[in-house]
Amino acid sequence: MRKLLIDTDTASDDAVAIMMAHSWTDVQVVAITIVNGNVSVEQGLKNALYTLETCKATTPVYVGCKKPILRKSNYAEWFHGKDGMGNMYYPDSHIKPKMSPATDAIIDLLKTYPDEVTLVTLGPLTNIAIALSRAPEIASLVPRCVVMGGAANTVGNVTPAAEYNIWVDPEAAKVVFHSGMPIEMVGWELSRYTAALTSTEIDMIEAFGTDKSLLAVNSNRFSFEASRKLQGAIGLTLADPVAMAVALDPTIVTRQGKYFVDIEITSDLTRGMTVIDELDVLHKEPNITVVREIDIPRWKEILYSCLRK
Repeated sequence: MRKLLIDTDTASDDAVAIMMAHSWTDVQVVAITIVNGNVSVEQGLKNALYTLETCKATTPVYVGCKKPILRKSNYAEWFHGKDGMGNMYYPDSHIKPKMSPATDAIIDLLKTYPDEVTLVTLGPLTNIAIALSRAPEIASLVPRCVVMGGAANTVGNVTPAAEYNIWVDPEAAKVVFHSGMPIEMVGWELSRYTAALTSTEIDMIEAFGTDKSLLAVNSNRFSFEASRKLQGAIGLTLADPVAMAVALDPTIVTRQGKYFVDIEITSDLTRGMTVIDELDVLHKEPNITVVREIDIPRWKEILYSCLRK
């Protein structure tokens, strides 16, 4: 069994990604750690526990950083609703979180299972940066770190230059991107255009009639409208599930490259921009594998197969 550790600011698309991981036959999710981002950690915890209950899973959940390293919190109510789950206001789960801090859990699990745990980050990188600052040696213990974040020299989704997860805590992203960890950056643009779910595809998922498919559809109705109205998308953009699909099945990546990537932290205009030296004009050692294209039909089939169960 492959081991995954999911770090998440659990909102509606994170919930879908969590369900995908718990549906994949050769994957064991060893922990979920909650970070401030789309919603507060308290709401993110509630959403994660409800999602796990839907999966009938008992994965340990740990609460992490309540705010970015230096910045104030900026929640994504405009895309996910006030509760992060499309204003569905799901009830509290019967599952209880663990008492240990998320950063302790991250360090302990990576040291307990060296070279075995794939780290999948679905939110701002605050928890990971703090863990690295306390135990920088864990960077060498991670075989893969799949980061949903950034935009590969393309348009941002929270500013013209930046993707939300990186923008929320750019200082944390800079620490993580320069840590030496083997990062695979899955930018938000990979969920756009034909990778978005159309109304017909959403109806098909709803027709599966499983607890997972209904949670996926209902919690993302608000985001579906936001995708179309605010981003001009053809349908629902699911950035976190796309990143999870890359983590679960790397063969869906059809084009990628390793580049030097840095994070802008000083400019107000381009705060959180993932600056990718595509032409090697800086002559710096490449530090990030940037996913450029995916097999879109395969991505959707992975999603469908997980939500049918």
